[in-house]
Amino acid sequence: MKIAFLGLGKMGAPMARNLLSAGFEVTVWNRSPKALEGARVAGSAAEACAGCEAALSMVSDDAATESVAIDAAKGLAKGATHISCSTISTALARKLEKMHADHGQEYLSAPVFGRPEAAAAKRLVVVPAGKPGLIERFRGVFEALGRMTVVAGTEPWQANALKVCGNFMIASMLETFGEAVAVMKKSGVGPAVFLEAMNGLFASPVYANYGAIVVDRKFEPAGFQLKLGLKDVRLALAAAEEVGAALPIASLVRDHLISAIAHGQAEMDWASLAMVAERAAGL
Repeated sequence: MKIAFLGLGKMGAPMARNLLSAGFEVTVWNRSPKALEGARVAGSAAEACAGCEAALSMVSDDAATESVAIDAAKGLAKGATHISCSTISTALARKLEKMHADHGQEYLSAPVFGRPEAAAAKRLVVVPAGKPGLIERFRGVFEALGRMTVVAGTEPWQANALKVCGNFMIASMLETFGEAVAVMKKSGVGPAVFLEAMNGLFASPVYANYGAIVVDRKFEPAGFQLKLGLKDVRLALAAAEEVGAALPIASLVRDHLISAIAHGQAEMDWASLAMVAERAAGL
C-alpha cells in the first residue's frame, strides 16, 4: 500500500519509520524539508499524496492541520483517504470530512495517545473513527503504529472528542500529582517515595512516566510542550461546550497552564505544570 506521511516532527518521524518497517511504501513531506531513510521525499503535501491510497497527517494544531489538508486534497485521487492523527478540534474534523467529500475523497480521524518514545517503540494507542469499512481497510496501518486500536465511533469527530478528553485526564493527573508532591515536600516526605506508593496504588504508565518526570524535574527537552497542553485543554472545553457538558476541573487546569506560560514554561514539558503548585506552596 502506498502511503503519504505529512509531518515529521517528534511524533511523525517515528510513526513514519514504523510504517516503513511494516512494509508500506511511504512518501514523506515536512514543512521544513526533512529526509527519512527508506522513504521518498516530496516537495509538497500535494506531491506526496499523488498516487497514494492514504495520507496520514501528524502536525501540531488546527491551523497546521487545515493547511496540510487543503494541500493534500489537491494531490489525493478520488476515493483516497486522509487520516488525521493530529490532536484537533471536533469542529475542524467535521470541516475536513466535508472538504474531502467535496473532492470525492474519504476522511478518518485517528489521533494517538503516547509520547515520542512510545511512538518509536510502536506502543501508541490509536483511536480511529469514521466509516467502519474505511477503518477496516486501514487497520493494518493502525496496527503498524501502535499496540492497541480503539474504534471511537462512526463519525470522525468522535475520535477527536475522545482524544481531547483523554488529554484532559492526563492534564488532571499532572495537576493533582503536582499539588500532592508540593504537600509531600513541605511535609518532609520524599517525592520519589510518594511516587513509589502511587505506582503501587494505580499501576498506571501515566503515573509511572509522568510522575518520574515531575520527581526528577526533567522538564527539558520537552516530550510534549506545555503550550500544546494548553491548546488541548482548550479543545476539551470546546468539545464539552458543544454537547452541553461542563468540565470545571479543565477550567482550573487551563488557568494553571496559562500561569505556567506566564512564568516562562511554554516550551517546557507539560509535566512542569507541577511548578505552579510549588509556587503556590512557597517552594
